[in-house]
Amino acid sequence: MKKIAIAMLFAGSTLLMADGAASYAKCAGCHGQNGEKAALGKSVIITGQDAAKTVEQLQGYKAGTLNVHGMGGVMKGQVASLDDAGMKEVADYIAAMK
Repeated sequence: MKKIAIAMLFAGSTLLMADGAASYAKCAGCHGQNGEKAALGKSVIITGQDAAKTVEQLQGYKAGTLNVHGMGGVMKGQVASLDDAGMKEVADYIAAMK
């Protein structure tokens, strides 16, 4: 029974990471495949960034209340389709990057 529970947990976390990876795909053009780029030469490197910080930033961009380095408009468009669960998935994916 323990093996089944562990397998289900692993499968669930793998699916979440897959969703985070799929959502992150549109970020990779500016931030890099592993978050290693300063987006458009302006952002910080996001590889391994704390998930809570990422969620907070994404929520700010979506609400139009965050405009770091004048990128608020671009980022608002990028996160417009993400709901809270999607933001968490992307944030967890970024936090796991190395």
